[in-house]
Amino acid sequence: MNYTRNARLVWHTYSGHARHFSNYRICKFVRAEFSAEVAGRLPAFLYQLEDGFLYSLRRVTPAVLTFDTHPDTLVKGVEVPLINSPEGRAEIIRRVFGIDSVIFIHFNRAVMQMPWQDFMGSLVNELHAVHVVVGYDFSCGYRGEGKALKIAGWCSEHGIGCDIMDAVKLDGDVVSSTRIRKLIADGDMEEANRLLGHPHCLVDTVHYGFQLGGKLGTPTINMRFAEGVLVPRHGVYAAKVFLDNGAEHMAVTNVGVRPTVSGSDRVSVESYILDFEGDLYDHTVRVEFHHFIRDERKFSGVDELKAQILRDAETTREYFAKA
Repeated sequence: MNYTRNARLVWHTYSGHARHFSNYRICKFVRAEFSAEVAGRLPAFLYQLEDGFLYSLRRVTPAVLTFDTHPDTLVKGVEVPLINSPEGRAEIIRRVFGIDSVIFIHFNRAVMQMPWQDFMGSLVNELHAVHVVVGYDFSCGYRGEGKALKIAGWCSEHGIGCDIMDAVKLDGDVVSSTRIRKLIADGDMEEANRLLGHPHCLVDTVHYGFQLGGKLGTPTINMRFAEGVLVPRHGVYAAKVFLDNGAEHMAVTNVGVRPTVSGSDRVSVESYILDFEGDLYDHTVRVEFHHFIRDERKFSGVDELKAQILRDAETTREYFAKA
């Protein structure tokens, strides 16, 4: 099992009460061991009925709770890019960790200034939590005063179970979203994926592009990172593309501004899918980044660009043949 890094929150709510939370998406959840953006300060809760474990499993709906933006963006006024968009995060949690959906809370000033006791109380009173699981460094409420030990004490006073999870370490070092962000920004996908426990990915709908790849004989699909999401190091990657019909293909993926054919500074993600023919416009596709091949650069013309793409394709095949 690949473990989520740093903090976990999972909760169960009575299925009969789900209709009261129309502003949220209620989801199923079995384990709270998921990836970096749901870790650290982003919470999840595990609620389990205490009047009989087997009975409770039939009466509760487990779910994951998280914020839509990184709290430090508002708390500290420092823009902290997300590793994945909220939609991408939910897709990972569902696919990798067996969660059907995720509850997102918009982290605004009201949430930031809420006393931590009120935050905990709302989870119990509105979501009917009976057990809470938090990471050792989790905090909530005004000025982050609701530390893990305080939460455990509050839960004990209110008859709520609570577990505090220790830091996750690899090779003696704590795995953190800060480390993972730096690795992705540097293009070190192998190490980033090792810490994440799964390949870093982008999930998006295929957009219409300039269709230059088709003219070159190397047709590409065009995707974009959502605003506020971390963009990996510009360059070419050995990647895998997963189509909405379940098919999997190797791909050469370029992240950058396409300097040979465009004067724009808009970042795009273009993937040349190997051994594939078909129309993927408006389809939802997942691109997994596995290995950084080279930096993006401007070529003398489209012929030189095409030749390099074909060389990158061979490098990609060789990489996955050895992986």
